[in-house]
Amino acid sequence: MDQSDIRSDEQDQEITAGDTTHGGSEGAPEQPVSTFVPDSQSRGAAASGLGEEEHAGSVSYGGSDDDDEDDDDEEYSTSYSSDGGSASYYSPDDEEEEPAEPTFEFDIENDEIPSFGSLLAVRAPLYANQRAHDVFRRHVEGMATTGDAGRRRGLGFWLLGRYEDAAAALESYADDDVASYTRARALMSLGRPGDAVEIFGRLANKYQDEPRPRGDMLDAKLDHDLSKGDVEAAVAALEADLGKYGEMLSDSAEGRYLRGRVAELSGDYQEALEQFQAGRAADPTHRRNLFRLAYLSERTGQEALALDAYETLAMMLPVDRAVMINLGVLYEDMGRDSEAASCYDTITRTDPTDRFARLYLEDAKAGMEMYYDEDLEKKEDRLNQILRIPITDFELSVRARNCLNKMDIMTLGDLVKKTESELLSYKNFGETSLTEIKEILASKGLRLGMAREEAVASIAKARNAQEGRDLDPNDPRNKPIGDLKLSIRARRTVENLGCLTLGDVTQHSEEELLGMPNFGVTSLLELRNRLAEYNLALKGE
Repeated sequence: MDQSDIRSDEQDQEITAGDTTHGGSEGAPEQPVSTFVPDSQSRGAAASGLGEEEHAGSVSYGGSDDDDEDDDDEEYSTSYSSDGGSASYYSPDDEEEEPAEPTFEFDIENDEIPSFGSLLAVRAPLYANQRAHDVFRRHVEGMATTGDAGRRRGLGFWLLGRYEDAAAALESYADDDVASYTRARALMSLGRPGDAVEIFGRLANKYQDEPRPRGDMLDAKLDHDLSKGDVEAAVAALEADLGKYGEMLSDSAEGRYLRGRVAELSGDYQEALEQFQAGRAADPTHRRNLFRLAYLSERTGQEALALDAYETLAMMLPVDRAVMINLGVLYEDMGRDSEAASCYDTITRTDPTDRFARLYLEDAKAGMEMYYDEDLEKKEDRLNQILRIPITDFELSVRARNCLNKMDIMTLGDLVKKTESELLSYKNFGETSLTEIKEILASKGLRLGMAREEAVASIAKARNAQEGRDLDPNDPRNKPIGDLKLSIRARRTVENLGCLTLGDVTQHSEEELLGMPNFGVTSLLELRNRLAEYNLALKGE
């Protein structure tokens, strides 16, 4: 499955390692990664009705399976301030007081479980204390396997994130709606959407006024169709289903999320982001919607939006491994290495054998110790802006654009990493499309098959050759574009064109600028006036 199909599981479900944006092994099931946090830092809300749910809380992740109850209770937390402040974690050595006795009041054998939402209400507190979590785990493992106890045992396995055990234990309780819905959710977490479709469909027909079961069914069906490798057919099927059930889903979070998936898979990323944001407004706790919003925002260069969505996901119990990896990588890209290290540390404390997380952690620690050259960092970031230019900014044939979208090639940086043979091996991508691509790259001093570092160096070399002048600081053409003090819209446009200096801007014509998204006559006049202050003009003027 290609990168465009990377997805978070529905609401509270964990993402398989193969579905993470960065790293992971294809198809490996993911257990909830938890850093246990004090009860005072976690919160959850009950909900009634099949599938109605709410989530909230601090970052948590499943602890060790150590059976020794006499071991000291370990508590770690990763916290994020609402304004993106420093992340921190603490260990038992930081605390002088004796750890409190575990308090988890839910009785899996006797308490009523009237809905799936009632399970969600107790899941967050379960991850608030490692010892309480281990006591609950041992209790569930010792329950009877038949009758009502067997059903409750299966629900307990789902609470613990043991989805294989939950799916197997609940299989014989098809007449119980809560057990059936929980089993379908476990199957989705296991990457078995085809098995979940029938269950969700049956519940959707029974609860026709509830958007969630129908939304879950369409979501599972989409995942199943995508697994067959035909993205266009999967999108067409979902569009047909939305035409049939769209009024039922209306403006619900499920409906917005599914419309966002259609737009994303069709290459309309702006529409997809708008739908995901509307879905977030309808239900701020919809995990799959939040993950798509975070992932696509990052891929399209909207780091602030991606950071906000990832940090929101990182505050939901239990937190997904994919979220912590992606958030850590985003922090590193922003130069916030200590916070990145905290994310990776959260995972390695839970699973010391996680090789990818340990590698990321070592890199982040090394970044914290490196000498920071601010001028060099700014220069490299400006050069990298060229590699972040979206493919959609260029005039391409429909065939070439569709092929690149299916290959998850969204920016120039994605494109230069591909070789000619890789592109030509893709269905419907021929010599004509290849020629288009090569011309685009050549205009930026790039070529296919370049490593990212080589591409950055090539951009700098091409720029200097094009200028044909010494970098005289008194030459206004060498001044950074920041000196123009442009509006956000105008500045973003010239940056997307790869302009680093005023001289770079003068290499572009009025026609080129007006052909850029969201750049109109007002922005053009603004840019002309600012250039005129330095006795400069656009190309051809």
